[in-house]
Amino acid sequence: MGLEDQFKEIAGFVALAIEAGAVLVVAYGASEALILLFQAFAKREPTAYQGRVIWLKFATWILLALEFALAADIVHTAISPTWDDIGKLGAIAFIRTMLNYFLAKDIATFSKVVDPEDQAGVTRPLRDNRSSSKRC
Repeated sequence: MGLEDQFKEIAGFVALAIEAGAVLVVAYGASEALILLFQAFAKREPTAYQGRVIWLKFATWILLALEFALAADIVHTAISPTWDDIGKLGAIAFIRTMLNYFLAKDIATFSKVVDPEDQAGVTRPLRDNRSSSKRC
C-alpha cells in the first residue's frame, strides 16, 4: 500500500469521525430541545417565549453541526478531487454557508425578545434557565 493510499484511508476515517461528530451534536441538541419542551408542557403553561428559548438553543446546535458537516465535506474532497468533486463541494459549501448565515442572523434577531413575565416589557438577552434566578 502506497503513501497516497494510506493518506486516502486516513482522510476517510477523519471525515467519518467529523460526520459522526455532526450527528452527535444534532442528537445532543435535539435531546436538549425535547427535554426543555417536555418541561414546558409539564408546567402546563408553555409560552411563545419558552418556545423561542428552546428554538434558540436548538438552532445553535444545528449551526455547529452544519460547520462539522462542511468540514467533513472538505476532508472528503481533499483526498483526490476531480473537477466534479470540487464543483459539488462548492455548491454544498455555498448552500451550507447560506444556511449558516441566515440561521446565525435569526439567532441574533431572536436572542433578544420580550419576556412576557417581565412587567416592564424590557427587551433582554435570552439566558440559560440554569443560570438565571427564579422570579416570584
